[in-house]
Amino acid sequence: MGTESTTNYSYLGRSISHLTINEESSSSAFSDCNSDRSGEFSAASSQTRRLLLACATDNSDELIRQLVSDLGSNSVNEQKQAAMEIRLLAKNKPENRIRIAEAGAIKPLISLISSQDLQLQEYGVTAILNLSLCDENKDAIASAGAIRSLVRVLSSGNSTAKENAACALLRLSQVDAYKPAIGRAGAIPPLVKLLETGSGRGKKDASTALYSLCSTKDNKVRAVKAGIMRVLVELMADLEGDMVDKSAYVASVVVTVAEGRAAFVAEGGIPVLVEIVEVGTQRQKEIAVVILLQICEESAAYRKLVFDESAIPPLVALSQSGTNRAKEKAEKLIELLRQPRSNNGTARASEVSL
Repeated sequence: MGTESTTNYSYLGRSISHLTINEESSSSAFSDCNSDRSGEFSAASSQTRRLLLACATDNSDELIRQLVSDLGSNSVNEQKQAAMEIRLLAKNKPENRIRIAEAGAIKPLISLISSQDLQLQEYGVTAILNLSLCDENKDAIASAGAIRSLVRVLSSGNSTAKENAACALLRLSQVDAYKPAIGRAGAIPPLVKLLETGSGRGKKDASTALYSLCSTKDNKVRAVKAGIMRVLVELMADLEGDMVDKSAYVASVVVTVAEGRAAFVAEGGIPVLVEIVEVGTQRQKEIAVVILLQICEESAAYRKLVFDESAIPPLVALSQSGTNRAKEKAEKLIELLRQPRSNNGTARASEVSL
């Protein structure tokens, strides 16, 4: 349960009193892309910001117009303050997201994303992320040039800006028409880099964005060219880590193209999958057998590699004790692996890249 407090405050000449603030609400932001760190301000200023947030309800138009105006200030400090307040307003009050966009905030915020001041850039990125939580804002954000600006941040921003840029691109990619545009803008290589070298949060944000973007064939090929399979196999091999599931789900999407299957095999992915089938969690076993089946269905050469990894015993065990889907896939894969070895001659040579 959150705690509540009441106090008096004055902002922009307006006196606000007896405001009730739920302390818990500022930390419960995004359930599926939890990268907005707008609660991480100094203790001296955090209460002021929460009070500003609380006052911006039905009478928020004047405040929002003032903040949008401040985004164009010649003072970097004023720009930072305005962007910081806007990100808070958009984060915690869903109804403010449309108000802020309608007040003309999107274009100046995108301009801030190109700032050489990394903190100002971070605030701009995160404000755009929070505005993108509203479906009605996504077209305006994309048409204002946000995609290329966000992609640049993936390569040049600080760690928080990179994570929030990945989340913003994920939000935009929920509109299918923007997935090809995000790929063409060059988002895939820096997302793969973030998946490899980012913080725990960065890795999760990158994997989620890549999973969404790689629903298109061109983006799958871009991901393979960017070296995604080496990174995914390494993350999946770390069975004590917390990226096994997410990495496997991304791999399951990319292996649906021949380039993805060849790269996965070349990076040593088959032994990793067989180990997961043997010792992973039920969910990990299920996605591992799904990937193995995808790899083996059209290549007898790959089936031989899986067979040679002694995959039959753990697959038999899975067919008896796994989830319903895992049982079904395991039985089908066992049937493929037990086909006469003479079928090996039917392998597609173009897929074998070992």
